[in-house]
Amino acid sequence: MKRIEIEIMRSSDALKAAVITWHKAKSGKRVTPRISFGSIEDLFSAITEKRLELLRHVAEQQGTLNTRQLAQALGRDYKNVHTDVSALEELGLIEKGEKGALTVLYDEIVIHAGLTEAV
Repeated sequence: MKRIEIEIMRSSDALKAAVITWHKAKSGKRVTPRISFGSIEDLFSAITEKRLELLRHVAEQQGTLNTRQLAQALGRDYKNVHTDVSALEELGLIEKGEKGALTVLYDEIVIHAGLTEAV
């Protein structure tokens, strides 16, 4: 199962984690892909409920829908779905293939959010 971890952490901690991950990868060790956000608000603005719904739908239809077909299947406005797909592409969670076919890159998203806010 391909998974990605999403974390809430201070930027200084994110930098330290990136260095550790880089060293692990350089030495040939397997590393879990990670995305870090500075606050829960940043996370929820980047990965909204609608975007999670979109990811789930694309995962079920893996490689069979383009953005227009996805908007129709979800009953959403094309422009909004296009914006969501672009944002998820920037995060590395979704990819467009041949003829715009959408593919989700991970089977699982694990979110780590501490109870105290990262500052």
